[in-house]
Amino acid sequence: MLMRGGTSKGAYFLAADLPAEPAPRDALLLRIMGSPDPRQIDGLGGAHPLTSKVAVVSVSDDPAADVDYLFLQVGVDKAEVSARQNCGNLLAGVGPFAVERGLVAPGGDRTSVRIRMLNTGDLAVAQFPTPGGRVDYSGSAEVSAEISGVPGSAAPVVIEFPPGTGPLLPTGRARDLVAGTPVTCVNNGMPTVLIAASSLGVTGYEEPADLEADRQLAERLREIRLEAGRLMGLGDVEHTTVPKLSLLAPPVDGGAVMTRTFIPVRCHTSIGVLGAASVAAGLRIEGGVGEGVARVPEPGDRMRIEHPTGFLDIETALAEALPGALPAALPVVRRTAVVRTARKIFDGTVFPRPT
Repeated sequence: MLMRGGTSKGAYFLAADLPAEPAPRDALLLRIMGSPDPRQIDGLGGAHPLTSKVAVVSVSDDPAADVDYLFLQVGVDKAEVSARQNCGNLLAGVGPFAVERGLVAPGGDRTSVRIRMLNTGDLAVAQFPTPGGRVDYSGSAEVSAEISGVPGSAAPVVIEFPPGTGPLLPTGRARDLVAGTPVTCVNNGMPTVLIAASSLGVTGYEEPADLEADRQLAERLREIRLEAGRLMGLGDVEHTTVPKLSLLAPPVDGGAVMTRTFIPVRCHTSIGVLGAASVAAGLRIEGGVGEGVARVPEPGDRMRIEHPTGFLDIETALAEALPGALPAALPVVRRTAVVRTARKIFDGTVFPRPT
């Protein structure tokens, strides 16, 4: 099933319909998506990382979850398939897909699906309308949502993320000096490095294509990412897609901050859900690089993250670490929630490129 999830698009599969072993599975997915090829002309991919994604879904054996969701980022012009990160955009389609495929029974007018994200082991709960026992993608005049980067409106998918088990600040500090640049390394579902755009000699309001074309900036970002990856406990990230890098600038349209996010080399035309969740949490950390750049709302208020094509609203609340936690001064995430939309584009048979 090809679905739009949030501001991304991907192919959703039942795990049983793919090879169980990673190597043959990934080889098949490269053929299905048309990689490696900059245009992905011979497959389903859309010639961009945001449209070259795969979700693999199955019934979960975890009593805390209904389904398991494995996200796979398929390279566009490289024969690479990565399971190193989550994708909060495709996550928006996992619950509806699970109902469509009979993995979860609809629960009346609205259905909640508990999802275990296999990439990290984190959990999420997606709630969406199922009037008459069928997934409603279009919504109604009374209940609909619009998200930046997607034309029109659709039925809302409310996704809530229970607090993760890992540290919000992987380095144990609110601010680090990485490759000579002040950064805040944060992980609220997506390992992310926050950087004030001004510290890199850019405004943070440039078009994504212009930032991508800046070779001096690209080399500096590469140095930061490699060093930050080691500091965050991710090891050598030379050939991985995490951590993401988010440049921060003062907001221009009533939000909390303007962002430009690298994933990790291409500059996102919007921002990913989990990346935005990490930015929102990072901005609430006292002493982080967002101080003096962002206009952070009061605790409990929805935070609007601006990006090149609009905005994304995130609800994030932090709390002091639990008694006995080490180090005790570091904050923890109490709640994160976001409203997204998803849509089924087609349901059918894909014919992979011949070997």
